[in-house]
Amino acid sequence: MSRIWTDEQLAEMAKRTIDKAFDAIDAGDRAKAKELVQLMYDQFVHLHDGAMVWIAGLLTWIYERHGAEGAEAAERFAHGKEGQLVFFPPERTDFQFIVEKMSAELQGHVHQYMTLEEDDEKVVLTNTPCGSGGRLIQMGGYSPEVGLARIAEPSPITFGTPDYPIYCLHCPIFNMNAIDDTGDFLFINNPPGDGTSCQFIFYKDKKNIPEEYYKRLGREKPVEEI
Repeated sequence: MSRIWTDEQLAEMAKRTIDKAFDAIDAGDRAKAKELVQLMYDQFVHLHDGAMVWIAGLLTWIYERHGAEGAEAAERFAHGKEGQLVFFPPERTDFQFIVEKMSAELQGHVHQYMTLEEDDEKVVLTNTPCGSGGRLIQMGGYSPEVGLARIAEPSPITFGTPDYPIYCLHCPIFNMNAIDDTGDFLFINNPPGDGTSCQFIFYKDKKNIPEEYYKRLGREKPVEEI
């Protein structure tokens, strides 16, 4: 069979989208550069969503065979590896650094539109929707046709709520790990569970964090030293 592509065409097919965008910028072709940036984003979304469903599928398989304890153990193990290679523990834990770090990281999350509101007590970062857990709900991942699991029984790993989406397991576990590792929250995840939005709440003074946020994780609010 004769060849379908030339060597030049194959080389172009193998070229990274970001490099094509840089070439367009260097050539002064703004329209092409914008087109390639959008293409690169769409390509990232495709890969992101595949990995998101993959993770939720693996957790579903574990939960249906080994229960909530098995899913929690798997999640904690995976986050430990993640913390060794990608999501390193923050080098600082002061309020301003954590707010700026988290907002910067979430700017790159797919189809996630953020607002930040500040008052004297706290900053509330709202994602509408969450670009992963919320997006998965809106995509129909938990429909009978797809069948991703919801954790039936309320417990600390579901923020004390029943019918909790399996992918969102990482939110309470992130919060629990922060308390266990640092003695208190770095931030509070507050998902409504319906996929519409998700909040990150940052308190300027941790003594103002409502006790309910600790209770739903099965933790006690640290006693303030006098």
